[in-house]
Order: sequence, then structure tokens, then C-alpha cells
Amino acid sequence: MMKDSGRRMVRLLTLLCGLLVSAASFAQTHYSANIAVGGHAGVDFSRVFFNPSVPQKFAVGGTAGAMFRYVEENHFGLIAELNWSQRGWKENFEDAPYQYSRTINYVEIPVMAHIYFGRRGRFFINAGPQVGVMVGETTNSNFDVSQIETLPDFPIKNRTNSQLDMKVSQKVDFGITAGIGGEFNLNRKNSISAEVRFYYGLGNIMPSARTDIFRASNSMTIAATLGYWFRIK
Repeated sequence: MMKDSGRRMVRLLTLLCGLLVSAASFAQTHYSANIAVGGHAGVDFSRVFFNPSVPQKFAVGGTAGAMFRYVEENHFGLIAELNWSQRGWKENFEDAPYQYSRTINYVEIPVMAHIYFGRRGRFFINAGPQVGVMVGETTNSNFDVSQIETLPDFPIKNRTNSQLDMKVSQKVDFGITAGIGGEFNLNRKNSISAEVRFYYGLGNIMPSARTDIFRASNSMTIAATLGYWFRIK
């Protein structure tokens, strides 16, 4: 069921991206543009869609980056970013006294179609492809993952545990991202923004050959950020 939901989500986001890019391309031939640069920072809530499933909670991390925007006067444009992001997952052991989380650090480059409504106060939608390059990973746990067979009350039999000491094999992660938010123009040159964005990875971060344990291991992230824009043209 989770896998089918992911496929439907990808189809919807892909359709949205196509519509926004088509609209932006049409607008560029009819209206003059303005250019802005800026930065944003916020928090990531992430997990991994494992198959077989792994009981999880959202892992909390940070995100920050630089932004470039080319916007048409008729409400359309393009946004490109260079971001640093902490993704991963956090295991859910329910009542057992164990803790485990994996943090995977990425440098990300999303390129998105941008559509907005309003003048001084704006509502906007962003959507497009994103590529991320893993630059490191860390594990935080209160037990030795190589000795789980000796731990009292550790849930070995009724859960998948292979991911605990498995390294990420796919260093480049490609997916689809989409977000909604608002922007307030302080004056002609300066504005502030807030956005909630969703990312779904189309590839598996863990080994996924027929002989491997996981058939799927897709990244999923919800990011909430605050940003600042400076118009240079």
C-alpha cells in the first residue's frame, strides 16, 4: 500500500511540474523578468520508505541554502537552489528502552517551476526535480548494533533490523520536490518568505538487487523554512 501511494504521489508531482514548467515557458516570451537572490534555513522532518517496512518516527534535522530566482511579471518563473540538508530516519521501538537514528547529510540542487499570486503579499507554489549528493552519514544509538542478539528484550523476531548497520549505497539521490508558501515584500528590493516543501526520492538509498534484503528504500522529507530575498534586477 505504501509503495502504491508513493507511485501515485510521484505521478501527481510530475504532472504538476509539467504544468508549471509549460506555463513558465509560455510566460517568458511575453513579459519582462526580475531576478532575485537570497537564502533560507529551517528544519527537516524525514524518514525512509523501506520495503520490508521498518517501524519509524520522523527524524529531525536542519536545512539551509542559497536561492536564485528568475520571475516573470505574469506570475511565473524559475527557482534554483544550492542547499545543505540533514535527512535520515529514526527507529520506533515502542515500549523497548532503545534508541536509534541515522543522519544522512546531503548537498542538494532543486530546480523548480515557480508560480505566485498577489503583489505585496504573495502565495506561491514551487515544483520540480531535485538531485542530492551524500556527503556523510552518522548513527546515534544507545546500544551496540553488532550485539543486538545479546540485548535483553530487543525486538529481533518481529521487526527488520538489517538496516541498523547497513551503509547507504546510493550516494546520489534523485527525486521530485514540491512546496507551498507565502512571501511578503518589505519594499521594492527586499522580501521575506516562508515555505513548506515535500521531497520524495525516486531511487533507493540502500542496496536493492534481487538478492538484497530491501526491495525499496526511498527518502521522504518535509521541510519548513524561512527565507530572505534581495532583488538585483
